[in-house]
Parts: sequence; C-alpha cells; structure tokens
Amino acid sequence: METTTTFIPTTAVLATDLPHTVSMPRDCTFTETDWRALAPYWYPVAHAHEVTHKPYALRLLDERVVVYRISDGSVVAARDICHHRGVPLSLGHVEGDEIVCRYHGLRYNRDGRCTYIPAHPDGTISPRLQLDMYQAQERYGLIWVRLVDNGPLPLPVFDEWEDPDYLQVQLDSVAIEAAAGRQVEGFLDVSHFAFVHKESFGEPDNPVVPDYKVSLTSGGFVADYISTVSNYAHGYKHLNPPGYLWHRRFEVFLPFVAKLTVTFPDGGKLQILNAASPISARKTRLFVPLCRNFNKDAPIEDTLDFNYQVFAEDKAIVERQFPEDLPLNLQEEAHFPADRSSISYRRGLATLGLGRSYTA
Repeated sequence: METTTTFIPTTAVLATDLPHTVSMPRDCTFTETDWRALAPYWYPVAHAHEVTHKPYALRLLDERVVVYRISDGSVVAARDICHHRGVPLSLGHVEGDEIVCRYHGLRYNRDGRCTYIPAHPDGTISPRLQLDMYQAQERYGLIWVRLVDNGPLPLPVFDEWEDPDYLQVQLDSVAIEAAAGRQVEGFLDVSHFAFVHKESFGEPDNPVVPDYKVSLTSGGFVADYISTVSNYAHGYKHLNPPGYLWHRRFEVFLPFVAKLTVTFPDGGKLQILNAASPISARKTRLFVPLCRNFNKDAPIEDTLDFNYQVFAEDKAIVERQFPEDLPLNLQEEAHFPADRSSISYRRGLATLGLGRSYTA
C-alpha cells in the first residue's frame, strides 16, 4: 500500500554522520548502527521538579546519566561516572557549581573539568579527570538530554505550553516494558479506539476509519484525522453534539515524539505531547505533558484519572506486541488503509539510518 514517498527529514542526523570516537554504553541493547542513529536526538529524561541540587541518576539509550542543578538553577548532565575510580557521581552531592564525588571528594565544575583533589590540594590535575558532558535543557516542564552533539538540533515544538491562555498539566510518567517505537506508533494509531479504549472513550459501534491525509515535514510528518469518534470520556458523552466531526492532528517529531491536537465542539483545543524516552531497546519512560484552553477552572482530578486510564489501556497492548522490535521492512507485517500514519512513521525511522529489523 503506497501512502507517501520515501524522505529524509532535513533535521535528521544520519548514523553515518556520527563520529566513531563516541563510545557506546557497556552491555548496550541496541545495535551499533541504531544507537549511533539515535544518540544525537533530544529525549526527555525527567520532570523538571525531579531534578534539584541533589544528583539524579537515570538511563538513556543504555547510558548511565546524572543530571543536577547548579547555583543559578540551570541543569547540568554528565555520564554518571568519576574517571578516577569508576564511582557513580550520582552518589555524591552538589556544592555551588560543582559536583563532588563521594569516594575521594574530587570536584568537577559545570564544564566537567576536575578543579580540586583533596588528597593533593596543590598538585597537578590530570586532564583525564574530565567528565563526559551532555547537552541538557529544561522545556515544557521536562528535562531534555542529548547524548551526542552533532550540530544544532531543535526540540519538538510545543508552543502551547508557554501560552498563558492554556492550562498546563504535568502527568506522572509511565514505565513501559516495550520499545519506544512501538509506543509512539500505538499513539498514532486511529483504528484501535473502538477496541482498546472501549472503557474510556472509544465507541465499539463506531470502528470505521475515514480516509485521512499525511503530509511530510522537515522533522517527520503531520496526519490530520477527522471522524465522529468523540474524545469525551464515557461519562461526558452527552456533551458531544450529534454528528460533530472531531479533528485530531498528529504532528510527529522523529524519532519518538508526537504531538496531538484535539479540537472540541466549542472550539477549545487540547494539546498532548507524547514523548517516549528510550531507557533501553525495550524499556521506555513515557512523558505526557498536556494543556488545554478550556475548562481551566474544572477540577484537575478528572483529567488525570481519564488519561491514566487511557495510558493503562495502551500499555496492556504495547507490552504484549510481538515481535518486540518495530519492523521497518514494510513487508514483514500486513497493512490496511487506516495504517497510513504507521507506515509513514516506519518509513521516517528508516530514513534516520535505523536497521530494517529495528531494535528500539
């Protein structure tokens, strides 16, 4: 089934462009080509409120990472290891602009350079005592990290989060025992509503998927889906005007971020950023900041409960998919017209240099 032409996004960083001096993590669960294709992209690794002046340990693409705030409130990210004797820096503490190793008290500044060795306060400091630093920034209530700097690369666009006309809601992250690519593809899927989400908002008597359009962008694609399937939870279906056409716009930012905009009957808009962070090849931490410009005074508990229910319904399916890897060879699985966004997504991932038997 043909839906779009093969493309290479202008913001893509191909694996062949990555310097091979960049070392891969030990016991990496990705193939080398896949890891090198993914390492230059931005990924959310924590909620902003989780990162304080106390070192915060995490994993990203199998790499051990530590993030922390320094005196001016900015976020620093580094490989979670002191090169003196291999102790995780996340066991230490932060003083001012420096992180202090718990084992021997070595201090490292915001650039990762060792500034002080307590055992030899006046001695020469080896240039090997330099931390492996990563780019980090705070946006949309999240901390984003990039393991490889291969030139400027923008974050996914979520301007509504900064708009004072919107109510911002930061949901708890979701731990998923599945590949990030599988999760994102499930988020883009429009034909599972009537079946997977029949207890939350899906309509079992309304499973038909109207034709929809996919348009390529520099960093992925946009899919505009219009149907009569309501986005209201079942307890609020009475608010849906008969025959109302719901517009859902999916904006994909390769490799693992997709933004959904839902237009409600009164003209209000709901914005959801589905940002999947690959802990390893088959472990994902999902971050989902959302905002809306209507019902801003309504209790937030209903919004939280509804979205957690939807997440749980998706999680139950995605964690059981087989093969666990997302097949980028379109001949490996069958497709039908409603899969237009899934096919575009797989083709987009392939252009990033990922293997045909993709492991993430």
